[in-house]
Amino acid sequence: MTTARGRRPGPTVRTRVHELTDDLERDREDRVATEEPLELRLGWPGADPRRVWVTMRTPGHDFELAAGYVVHEGLAAPGDLRQVAYCTDRDLTDAQEFNVVTVTLGTAPALDPADRHAGFGAGSACGVCGKDSIAAVLDVPHAPAWTGALPEPAVVRRLPRLLREAQSVFARTGGVHAAGLFSAAGETLAVREDVGRHNAVDKVTGARVLAGQPTAEACLVVSGRAGFELAQKAVAAGIGALVSVGAPSSLAVHLARGAGLTLYGFTSADRCVRYT
Repeated sequence: MTTARGRRPGPTVRTRVHELTDDLERDREDRVATEEPLELRLGWPGADPRRVWVTMRTPGHDFELAAGYVVHEGLAAPGDLRQVAYCTDRDLTDAQEFNVVTVTLGTAPALDPADRHAGFGAGSACGVCGKDSIAAVLDVPHAPAWTGALPEPAVVRRLPRLLREAQSVFARTGGVHAAGLFSAAGETLAVREDVGRHNAVDKVTGARVLAGQPTAEACLVVSGRAGFELAQKAVAAGIGALVSVGAPSSLAVHLARGAGLTLYGFTSADRCVRYT
């Protein structure tokens, strides 16, 4: 989809649909979640910005997405980010404007971007699809383990409802994932939505980074399953508990146990299953 120059893409797009039920057929207007590519470039003193990642995402909170990704990948600590901005290269096409973000660091990255998955793309379904070896997948950044309070089971069971109440794009489209950061008492700290579940988590962490707040907190809640890539990001941010409404994967359980991350799956108002 091409976006007119000077106008940022929004999180939803109008479209015409033909609805069919047992009783009638009708044409009407509907909304679908926007999905567009975002290219992330990384720069630091003595180095020109270079592409390190391309993902399919829902536009909105792009700077948070970029900041969260850099932190989750272990490329830099939150305090090393000096600037996050849309790229202003004159050779960008109309379709690229507002779809290229540059993160500038104060020092060289902690890891060589080429050792992660620089230049590789990621779809909206999985955050580790660009990794070029099994060893690279398993070698994840670890923040200090969370030592604060964790939510009681009764609070855990309330969290999916609190997350759902903050999902405005999902309410209009039914087509995005969500991630939310919560205190041990169930206070909502940040909620973000995206067609990619891993992007939603990046946006949550990025929101904390850009606000100058700690990324570590009691609980991260996700609207889908708890795959390895989400557990990886939770560990990198220093999260205490990861709560999902779906099932965890075996590798997510393995990582959570090794990193001291409390992991819940199948969470609803009347049930949750603790895996670690």
